[in-house]
Amino acid sequence: MTVPVDWFVGLSAILFAIGAAGVLVRRNALVVLLSIEIMLNAGNLALIAFSRTHASQDGQVLAITVMAIAASEVVVGLGIVVALSHLRRELDTDELSELRG
Repeated sequence: MTVPVDWFVGLSAILFAIGAAGVLVRRNALVVLLSIEIMLNAGNLALIAFSRTHASQDGQVLAITVMAIAASEVVVGLGIVVALSHLRRELDTDELSELRG
């Protein structure tokens, strides 16, 4: 029994919507980073689902590339958050506008 690709795409859309809502509603930098990760994983799920449907490995290779980029994004983002928390600053994203340089 195989699961149709529509279910995977639907789940991916729901995850992406949850991540987008987290980015738009929350002001905490950690929650925004986690929401972006949810959005990237939703895109990966859709890539792998379509790759499986078309019997191609291209989508899976692209998903692995996206995971590597997401890992580097998390390292840089968490480094900024930790540096700001050591300075005892508020982690409100509205207050982080001075990092624009």
